Amino acid sequence: MIQVSFQGERGAYSEAAARAFFKKEITTVPLSTFAEVLESTSTDKTGYAVLPVENSIEGSVGESYDLLYSTDLNVIGEIYHRIEHCLIGIGVLDEVETVYSHPQALGQCRKFIEEHKMKTIPTYDTAGSVKIVKELKNKNCAGIASKDAAEIYDMPIVSNNIANNLNNYTRFLVLSKITSPISGNDKTSIIFSIKHEPGSLFRIIENFHRNNVNLTKIESRPTKTNTWEYNFYVDFEGHQDDSKISEILEKIKHDTLFMKVLGSYPSAKLS
Repeated sequence: MIQVSFQGERGAYSEAAARAFFKKEITTVPLSTFAEVLESTSTDKTGYAVLPVENSIEGSVGESYDLLYSTDLNVIGEIYHRIEHCLIGIGVLDEVETVYSHPQALGQCRKFIEEHKMKTIPTYDTAGSVKIVKELKNKNCAGIASKDAAEIYDMPIVSNNIANNLNNYTRFLVLSKITSPISGNDKTSIIFSIKHEPGSLFRIIENFHRNNVNLTKIESRPTKTNTWEYNFYVDFEGHQDDSKISEILEKIKHDTLFMKVLGSYPSAKLS
C-alpha cells in the first residue's frame, strides 16, 4: 500500500489533502515537522510526502519553500484542498477565552477571533490543537481545526466555518523520488538565484515571454546565507521534458548563479 508522510496529528488538513490526491486507500504517516516529512520519503520510509506551500488567504508557507531548496525529492503533483475551519471545544462560544491552532489557521480566522476577543496560542498543527484542548478539559479553551479532527478526537464543534473568507484553499505539493511523465496539462517548478545586476531578473522572465510560456507564480525568499540576497521560486506551464521548456531552462542557466528544477507535474484545479 502507498505510504504518505504528512506534518501534524491525525485529522490534519495535510492528511486530508493526501487522501484526496491519491483517491484510493493509502497509509498516512504523521510526523512532527515539515523537515521530518521530507526526510521520511528521502530515506524510503514513505513513498511520498505532502507539503503545504501556499494558502489563498495567508499566502506562502515560508518554511516549506525553504525546505524545497535543499530537498532531493521531486515534486510529482499538487492539489488545492478546501479548508473549512471549525472552533472545537467542550464549552459554548461565550465561554471560550483562549484559542489554540497553527499560526496559519489563526491568521485565516483573525476576524472571528478578534470579534469574540479571544487570546491566541500558536501550536504546531491544527489537529494537534484539538488534542491539546481535549487534554486541558477546560471550557474556556478551544482549538481551530477541521471537522475530521473533531471527529477523530471525539470533541464537540462549537462553531462552523469561522475563516475570514469561506473561499479558503491551501495548495499542497506531493513529493517523491520518482518523476511525473508528461500529461499534456503540466506545470513546472524551479528555484534560482541571480546576480545583483540591472536587468538580470528581466532577462530570465523574458525567456518565458518570448516563448509564450505562462508564469503562474513567482516568489522570492531570503537565501539565509547572504544579507538581502534572494532565491526566486517560479511556477510555469509546461513540462521539463518538452523540447521548448527544456531549451528555456538551458538558457536560464546562463543567467543564474544557481538553478534547480523541483519537478514537473499535472496542473491541479480548484475542487
